[in-house]
Amino acid sequence: MRYAFLAAHVQEYSIKLLCRVLQVSRSGYYAFRGRGPSRGQEQNRQLVKQIEQAFVKSRRTYGCPRITHQLKADGVRCSRGRVERLMARHGLRARPKRRYISTTDSGHAWAVAPNELARAFEVSEPNQVWASDLTFIPTQEGWLYLAGVLDLCLRLPVG
Repeated sequence: MRYAFLAAHVQEYSIKLLCRVLQVSRSGYYAFRGRGPSRGQEQNRQLVKQIEQAFVKSRRTYGCPRITHQLKADGVRCSRGRVERLMARHGLRARPKRRYISTTDSGHAWAVAPNELARAFEVSEPNQVWASDLTFIPTQEGWLYLAGVLDLCLRLPVG
């Protein structure tokens, strides 16, 4: 970890100063620079590729438990913690599907009001035909209900 930090900041400061501050030897830093990635790093890189393939295949909806299950079904040896860590490190977050919430109960046995307007929205005199609507707005304190009444002749709110 210290050598990686040193390698990232070698353009800003001298190697001698960085090695003294981080308390590492210069020969150790040069040995680190000459080394390739470790076996664990190589395995993680391969596993990340497989995780990304499974993640894209799931349309970005699978989290680490399902990805781990999928990889194990494909014959890849990995643990849930390792998959979780690699997914977090590479910014792979599942998008859960939004649940449908039904706000209207149309399956009731009550009588339905008759349609007396019959879509005749052109009205010649004020205060003859009013139309209304109701909506609700989610707030931090709960649902806020908003109702409006409109005079169809004047096209102005009545209440």
